[in-house]
Amino acid sequence: MYRIKVESNYSSAHNLRGYRGKCEELHGHNWKVELRAGGSKLDKSGMLLDFKHLKKKLNVVLDKLDHKYLNGIAYFKKVNPTSENIAKFIYDSLKSGVPGILSVTVWENETSCATYEE
Repeated sequence: MYRIKVESNYSSAHNLRGYRGKCEELHGHNWKVELRAGGSKLDKSGMLLDFKHLKKKLNVVLDKLDHKYLNGIAYFKKVNPTSENIAKFIYDSLKSGVPGILSVTVWENETSCATYEE
């Protein structure tokens, strides 16, 4: 099995509903996002998937989140914009267009992240 990973980032603000603590207040993050894919066969050029292609697909989704108030995005009006739910949102947005998608990890800072995989 071959596994590959690309990373990108975006900035946004949010506040957590139903949470008692600092994160219930409006605040922002410079998020790092990792997209992982895997498979057992390489193409003619010896690649599982083209990194450039993967980054482009990921950035299309991240552009919808970049410099936005996440709570104002339709999906997050119903779903609390936690790191876990953001990872699932990104994964679900990519799964039909990224063959072999394995997981999406969302880092809200250098020491805290959440991963979604099916």
